[in-house]
Amino acid sequence: MVGNPNSGKTTLFNALTGLRQKVGNYPGVTVEKKIGTTWSQHGKPIQVIDLPGAYSLAARSPDEAVLRDVLFGRREDTPQPDRIICVVDAANLERNLYLVHQILDLGRPVIIALNMMDMAAAAGMKVDAAELEGELGVPVIPCEAVHGKGLVGLRLAMSRVDLPLARHSWDVPAPVAPAVAELQAALTDHDGRPPLVARAEALLLLTDLDSVRVAGSRPLSHRTHEILAHWRQRWVTTGADWSATLIRSRHDAIGALCRGVVTRTREQGPSRSDRIDAVLCHSVWGWAVFGVIMAALFFSIFSLAEGPMDFIGRQVAALADWVQGAMAPGDLRLLLTKGVIGGVGTVVVFLPQILILFFFVGLLESTGYMARAAFIMDRPMSKVGLNGRSFIPLLGSYACAIPGIMATRTIENARDRLVTILVAPLMSCSARLPVYLLMIATLLPGDTVPAARKAGIMLLMYVLGTAGAFGFAWLFKRTLFKGAPPHMIMELPPYQPPRPWEILRHMAERAWLFLKNAGTIILAISIVLWFLTTYPKLPDPTATPTEQIAHSFAGQAGHALEPVIRPLGFDWRIGIGLITSFAAREVFVSSMGVIFGVETPEDNTTPLRDALRSAHWPGGAPLFTPLVCLTLMVYYVFAMQCMSTVAVVKRETNSWRWPLFQIFYMTGTAWLVCFILYQAGRALGY
Repeated sequence: MVGNPNSGKTTLFNALTGLRQKVGNYPGVTVEKKIGTTWSQHGKPIQVIDLPGAYSLAARSPDEAVLRDVLFGRREDTPQPDRIICVVDAANLERNLYLVHQILDLGRPVIIALNMMDMAAAAGMKVDAAELEGELGVPVIPCEAVHGKGLVGLRLAMSRVDLPLARHSWDVPAPVAPAVAELQAALTDHDGRPPLVARAEALLLLTDLDSVRVAGSRPLSHRTHEILAHWRQRWVTTGADWSATLIRSRHDAIGALCRGVVTRTREQGPSRSDRIDAVLCHSVWGWAVFGVIMAALFFSIFSLAEGPMDFIGRQVAALADWVQGAMAPGDLRLLLTKGVIGGVGTVVVFLPQILILFFFVGLLESTGYMARAAFIMDRPMSKVGLNGRSFIPLLGSYACAIPGIMATRTIENARDRLVTILVAPLMSCSARLPVYLLMIATLLPGDTVPAARKAGIMLLMYVLGTAGAFGFAWLFKRTLFKGAPPHMIMELPPYQPPRPWEILRHMAERAWLFLKNAGTIILAISIVLWFLTTYPKLPDPTATPTEQIAHSFAGQAGHALEPVIRPLGFDWRIGIGLITSFAAREVFVSSMGVIFGVETPEDNTTPLRDALRSAHWPGGAPLFTPLVCLTLMVYYVFAMQCMSTVAVVKRETNSWRWPLFQIFYMTGTAWLVCFILYQAGRALGY
């Protein structure tokens, strides 16, 4: 399945295969191939590959290169497909047909899924699918993927064993025809390409010479390079622009085709999306709306989630009390109440706030506002050497840095892509949320504190992370990756009503992933941490819990780290949390639950917030002062505390150089900023 970005390709893929790949009303959601299975009308399985969106076969970014290489059979891990489904946005037919036109040149069986017919009708357009099928000679199936319409006809076409080949006519311009013929012969004889594929590749190489540099796993022969160089020199001498000639000729053929199949049912005026964009993309009102949306998000995290969080907290405490009453005293009871329930329960309590965050993200994605956010951010992004296209991966990193980093594949410039990868983890992801919330609850105890005040502190952390990302992007673009900021060309998709079921499904998937992590990674770390804080035991039975933890394996590791973090106001117990949270940032909360749960008497189920407020230094001074709480939040804003992100950066950059650099510069920045903050705060008497 191929198509332009935002043509509804992944929605159609999900409808055919029953899978639940992520969809969104903005370009670049699919950045790698997805594979699923559907069934023909005769009950036979059909493997379907959903390829990233692209406007043409001339790949400008890594995700577009995936589409080109699969279709040309250049990928060793993916066989060349037997047939191709071209998903076309009926409301933007002429632009979408450019990619289709190139694919028809391959001489492969093609099915055209004419999607979004309802949106074309709403725009005052009538597309004659039968006429288009007659002109191109391939099946054209009208459909509306989001409503499930046209799926039966599409499955019938996919089930056919006698799919006809295209008979579209397109005459190559006479000045370029000899070069196409010579390249086609070389690609067939020396590179082993089938004749039609060789012709299509010759046209692509002449249209976009950059394709030579990224030709995939099957490099071009020396003879092919010689022919390209010969014709390039010849055209440079005569001043001919052969690339523009080819592109213009193809567009002329597509324009003539569309004039015969598209009719206007009414005069086209400003669309509903245009009228909304006049406000949301305005140089003043656009920023105001963006600010209101962000403020509403953070306010809701506190005001709406408070009740569900209290309920979950009561259930966790009740479960711990029940286990204590049902079991005899001993290490096993301590393991279950303080290690398992104390570790996992302290993280699960934050589930409502995680869900609210992903509800807002899903709302922005499904309505089409995400692309508008990138548009209004293009100007400030250009000040740091990037453009608005980098903002979508950064904005996605608010939810999780891993898909945000993967979304950088849509960025054409390799240097800009690498800069975006390096700064994406600075955007405060959902894994930081439990740490922020715990510290804010410790900083501002009590139920009478206004939610707006808590939201203001939370917003400050997000602003600080965003400013850090922009600041380092500016620094990197002027030192390691010098270059002018690129221009941004991005399609603004039409606004669509929110899809409640899609948003709820996405929230459910994130909730399951969060609970799965709590039940696997966090559970395992909590159990291991409980063991490390419990053993070896002191021989003196009258020793206090603090003395026991200090003597334990975890205490010894924390004490070894304490000289490094003491200037930040952190003690060895916080140091244990910093070490364990490198597996995942939210593990810090469960680590504090285990450490301070073990410190309290066994029959005490005091909330973690109160346990932290009662923690003291050996001299009696409180440990979690407001200054320390603020410093700890700032540390998590900047520090690279995520092993999974490190692994993804290594995969995306194909080198350990950049993830190690990322760990060094982020953690070093975190220590330096926190050192200045804490020492300045102490000097001012806080």
